[in-house]
Amino acid sequence: MSNIEKVKQLREATGAGFKDCNLAVKESGGDLDKAAEILRVKGISKASKKMSRDAKEGVIATSGDKNKISVIEVNCETDFVAKNDDFVFFAKELSELNNQNDSDLDRLNKSNMSNGQTVEDSLVSLIAKMGEKITIGRVKTFNHAGTKNFNYLHTVVKDNLSKLSVVVSLETSDDSDAVKVFGKQLSMHIAASNPLALSSDLIDKDILQKEQDLVTEELKNSGKPDDIVQKISLGKMNKFKEDNALLTQAWVIEPKKKVQDIVKDLNISNLSIKDFFRIKIGE
Repeated sequence: MSNIEKVKQLREATGAGFKDCNLAVKESGGDLDKAAEILRVKGISKASKKMSRDAKEGVIATSGDKNKISVIEVNCETDFVAKNDDFVFFAKELSELNNQNDSDLDRLNKSNMSNGQTVEDSLVSLIAKMGEKITIGRVKTFNHAGTKNFNYLHTVVKDNLSKLSVVVSLETSDDSDAVKVFGKQLSMHIAASNPLALSSDLIDKDILQKEQDLVTEELKNSGKPDDIVQKISLGKMNKFKEDNALLTQAWVIEPKKKVQDIVKDLNISNLSIKDFFRIKIGE
């Protein structure tokens, strides 16, 4: 077996990074058992054992500006670690790199951090140091031409790290205060109302089917005639779509109006909601 093959096998067995495994293979003279022991003594191979545990805490890191902005989820097991200086430093640097790499996880993992290690190897080192499972979760970059991005952070941990982040992209050439205020308010609306999609026709079909099944089950033993049951079912589904599509949601600031009404009332030429993303830690 070549050294490269041994390094690959050691990585799969321990979860340690390429650099650490390569050094261990050389130090052990090619003996994989000794190499694994070297990593264990250094505390590196402990990282792989922690990867089977749940990591539902952590932070959402947001970086960028109105032209290009990215979010990345960094998970850990406890809120205590999420506030640790080493974890915070890693998440903040990772966030900047994620924005530079347009949320391409393959490119991100191979990127070098300020410590000279790749993101992948830095993550393994951090796991060994913190003693918890730490993973990189969901990522998203907004970089649409002709749009402006707005962001809202809820439950801020530190600086650009939070427990919930919303990014909304408005298609407009207008740079007025009215657009800026609306962008911020819309971000806060999305944080509170948690829409499933921009419009009802974009809601995931599996989600709609699950809701339809629940409605059907609810009405199954109602004793009402079939035609009445069908009308009630249709009404409930239409209400579900209306409540979960951003454009038809009641505007949190003025509930008698829908979000699409507010866009119309602004009377700004070519203003439209291009896209949005809401991400909450562990959700």
